[in-house]
Amino acid sequence: MILRTVVVVLLLANLLFLGWTRGWFMPGWPPPRHGDREPERVAAQVRPEAVTVLAPRAASAAMSAARAAAALCLEAGPLQDAEVAPAEAALAPAQLPEAAWVRVLASQPDLWLVYAGRVADPAQRRAREEELKRRELTFEVITTPADLAPGLVLSRHPDRAAAEAALAATLASAASAPAVAASAASAPAPALRGLRVVSLPVPPPQYWLRVPRAEAEEQARLQALPAGLLAGGFKPCAPRP
Repeated sequence: MILRTVVVVLLLANLLFLGWTRGWFMPGWPPPRHGDREPERVAAQVRPEAVTVLAPRAASAAMSAARAAAALCLEAGPLQDAEVAPAEAALAPAQLPEAAWVRVLASQPDLWLVYAGRVADPAQRRAREEELKRRELTFEVITTPADLAPGLVLSRHPDRAAAEAALAATLASAASAPAVAASAASAPAPALRGLRVVSLPVPPPQYWLRVPRAEAEEQARLQALPAGLLAGGFKPCAPRP
């Protein structure tokens, strides 16, 4: 009797297990999962038609292309001469591949001024400024370099030719003004006396540390570096000449 009861219990248990595995008791009692082959995993896919199975070589190429598309150009700077070596040493924790970054010299264009002269005496400078204002000429007072300051500057230009053209235009405009037409042949007006083109000294060189193609992991490591040694840290590269 006991043996018969055990057999019946085992038979019922097997029937229950069979029904469970076949999904007879869904949705209240979902069947067990069998690795990656269960149909509910496929049913849960989002846009399954977009899934493409690639060969190993094609998959590797696709992953490389995705990494390349996510790469960014990052740079830190500008850095003075004395700041470059500590900044380069600070790159070590980022574990960049060899030759992954470059040192770029920042462009230092020449700066040319239409210069109205150095006037050290405050009273004389105020008189000169008033004369320039009467002639509707804009100007600024510069305090450096020492051999030009304190001086009056009418305009700034990237090259000598542009500065010479601006000087010629200023003189021509002043000569044609009614207030000075009668005296143009005699002597330059006080506001224009000594007006000339001068160049500013070339500033000290500056550098940028640039990583032309930083992948996602490298971007995170670079941006975690100490910003104080890297002129504020790494940022996306800005277009420069």
